[in-house]
Amino acid sequence: MDRIKEKMNQLRLEAEEASTKVEELQAKVKNLELENLTKEQEITSLSHKNSLLEAEVEKLEETVKTLKESAAEGQAHGTQNETLNRRLQLLEEEAEQADKTLRETNEKLRQTDIKAGHFERKVSALEAERDQWETKYEDMAKKYAAVQKELEEFQMEIGNI
Repeated sequence: MDRIKEKMNQLRLEAEEASTKVEELQAKVKNLELENLTKEQEITSLSHKNSLLEAEVEKLEETVKTLKESAAEGQAHGTQNETLNRRLQLLEEEAEQADKTLRETNEKLRQTDIKAGHFERKVSALEAERDQWETKYEDMAKKYAAVQKELEEFQMEIGNI
């Protein structure tokens, strides 16, 4: 019996050790489950953060795309503005040249008008002089005709004598 008691004591000791070990392992399992739960919560939290960050990255990429398009448009507008400024400058230069040409033409026209007036007066004077000469010529032609007639009469008289 001693052996049985010893065996029983030994089994009790083993059972107590096993029970202690089970309690330790259960505590360890609980700790691991808590750690696992904490890790899962952390994973969930990080997944949520990750999805928020991905959404923000997409938003920022859209913003970058929009800003690049705006910059391209701005550059295109700048180029177009430079082109229009060059055209404006050329048109202003052409307008100045046209204005200068117009002033020169107006001056030449004024001088031509002055010369035309001068020549018109000269033509009027020459026409008046011509009219005088024509009148003198007609008078002289009449006198010549009269003298010619007298000469003929005189010649007839002489021829009759």
